[in-house]
Amino acid sequence: MSFSSILADIQGRADKASPIGSTIKFDFGDNQIIYLDGTGDTNTVSQEDKWSDCLVNIKAEDMESLLAGKLNPMMAFMSGKIKVKGDMGVAMKLQSFLG
Repeated sequence: MSFSSILADIQGRADKASPIGSTIKFDFGDNQIIYLDGTGDTNTVSQEDKWSDCLVNIKAEDMESLLAGKLNPMMAFMSGKIKVKGDMGVAMKLQSFLG
């Protein structure tokens, strides 16, 4: 799965989900960013590098595993595959969003 596939997958999930009420930025390194803004009537996804309520640093291959259901989000966090900065409450919303 490429970065563009991850972006498309997250966009699809964002379109189906209720607004999360916050902003989240996924940073995959190498200037690959996905910004999820759920503060409006719908979730919007972009590649903007803006301030967010929650920053999630994760490798693209680990995100692929999360999206495929092969990696448990809590175990990924506990093992350091996911690093979260900012509002942990927002990060907890991801478990249902990505699941």
